[in-house]
Amino acid sequence: MMKKLLISAALTLGLTSGAMAAGGGEQAITDYEFSFEGPFGTFDRDQLQRGLQVYTEVCSACHGLQYLYFRNLADEGGPAYTGDQARAYAETIQIYDPEIDDYRAATPADKFPENTGAGAPDLTLMAKARAGFHGPAGLGINQIVYGMGGAEYIASLLTHYNGHDEESNGNFLYGNDTFAGGLISMAPPLSDDIVEYADGTPATVEQMAKDVSAFLMWTAEPKMMARKQVGFVGVAFLVLLSVLLYLTNKRLWAPVKGKKLRGDA
Repeated sequence: MMKKLLISAALTLGLTSGAMAAGGGEQAITDYEFSFEGPFGTFDRDQLQRGLQVYTEVCSACHGLQYLYFRNLADEGGPAYTGDQARAYAETIQIYDPEIDDYRAATPADKFPENTGAGAPDLTLMAKARAGFHGPAGLGINQIVYGMGGAEYIASLLTHYNGHDEESNGNFLYGNDTFAGGLISMAPPLSDDIVEYADGTPATVEQMAKDVSAFLMWTAEPKMMARKQVGFVGVAFLVLLSVLLYLTNKRLWAPVKGKKLRGDA
């Protein structure tokens, strides 16, 4: 019975991966290195702050972050804003308050506003909704090693516009080697020095793409560092427990081992 289930599962995976391969061409995904990758990786505070700046000055014109609170900017493991900095940033954003039927300055207790004016998707969870690495035949095997690759997908999407644009049914589409199908309705949002980083980091297209991708990885998994710490403690506890059980087992059976059972010749 188990053998039949395993065969059925393998066939299903094979058919699914085949359908994925038939559905579109090869996507260009660059394997960027991020500080948060791996079991001991952590978010780079400066990179997250730069990524927030890119989102604020560029991406927020079309995209929202409706599942993120302004107070989260001061959370441990994130951009590491102080409470006053998070409050000052929130006050620069106008949100609609249905209680007063008007707009007002945001507070740390408010969420980032959603933005549906351009029909663009919300970005809060985008880094978890996209996968950059699919593994051999689309089986996702290398996701175990490299992760889902959502941040790599976003950074690659922002840096792989190829200039092969075309008009279709009255809509102008932009050539992109990362986007499935090769054409995307979003115009290239980044250009060199479109923002000016406070820390003096050169604002190249690739640098800004990596920074905002890291920031969106944090918005999608703001508790990643805490989860990794809990996982490390759990693994260490299991290793210690395994050693103790092994030593206990040896001690319990030490008087018995080597003795002949009654009736043995």
